[in-house]
Amino acid sequence: MRATSQTKLGTLVALLALGTDAAAFPHVARPGEGPAMLAERYYGRIELERVLVAVNHLDSGSGGMVVAGMRLEIPAVGHHTVSSGETWARIAEEQLGAASRGEVLARLNAANPWEPPEIGREVVVPFPLRYVASQGDSADSLAYRFLGKRDDAWMILRYNGVDKPRLAQGQVVLIPLVDLPLTDAGKAAARSSVATTRTEAGGAARDHQDAAEREIAVLALKVRQGAYVDAVVVGAGLLAPGDLTEPQLARVYAALTEAYVALGAKSFAVNACAGWRKVFPQLELDANHHSPKILDACLGQSASEGAAETPP
Repeated sequence: MRATSQTKLGTLVALLALGTDAAAFPHVARPGEGPAMLAERYYGRIELERVLVAVNHLDSGSGGMVVAGMRLEIPAVGHHTVSSGETWARIAEEQLGAASRGEVLARLNAANPWEPPEIGREVVVPFPLRYVASQGDSADSLAYRFLGKRDDAWMILRYNGVDKPRLAQGQVVLIPLVDLPLTDAGKAAARSSVATTRTEAGGAARDHQDAAEREIAVLALKVRQGAYVDAVVVGAGLLAPGDLTEPQLARVYAALTEAYVALGAKSFAVNACAGWRKVFPQLELDANHHSPKILDACLGQSASEGAAETPP
């Protein structure tokens, strides 16, 4: 169960790893545009249309054409500069959601996973393509389609913590992509999308805050139901525009802390709780009202200590 949760959690990295550029940037389609045209423009390689089709859930059977005005996502890889004491497992846990992905991360960077990465080295962080298997799909076929070599099927299996090459219909797997070189046009679009997103968010703050009340109720329900991965998706979407009120932020961070703890994603839980305490400094945490794992994430306190602590 834990392995399944961690695998699902990896799908969220593109939303959560805000300190890297390992995320898709948006493109609003113009009349007549399709994934092949966009792949040529942004990657300089028309064959990468298959990536755009998969990421945007387009119907490749109909040519993958899109409707003018449709918002598409253009994937890009990220980069991380190695700090002192970091290992491939630690970087993978922070950037990809699971330490077990350290071996794949090392191999994608042409390194040995048992050797520590060089301090100061910039490593590539793959974009995790979320793919829903169809009948007949296998790790081999997906490796050939998206990674270019059937021999790289082991990466898909290891990244997802599965050992059966044949995939079940409807099974969700993540495919770590690093061969996504952006053209100059792609780099310019990625940079401009940041400014555009900020402008759009700034003009709709009140509407977003009103709508957020309904979404926060959904978030709380997801946590109560134990749908923790869904809760993280809702919570990340609420935080992205950056215009919630402090009480709203406190409720979102509290729910995310609980969800991450339940998923075993401690580093994310620690960050969520730090945000919670920042916007709600009068927060009181104690063993009578909070689980030992929440205390550990928020206070660095083991279950055996159990003492109450109030943030300064």
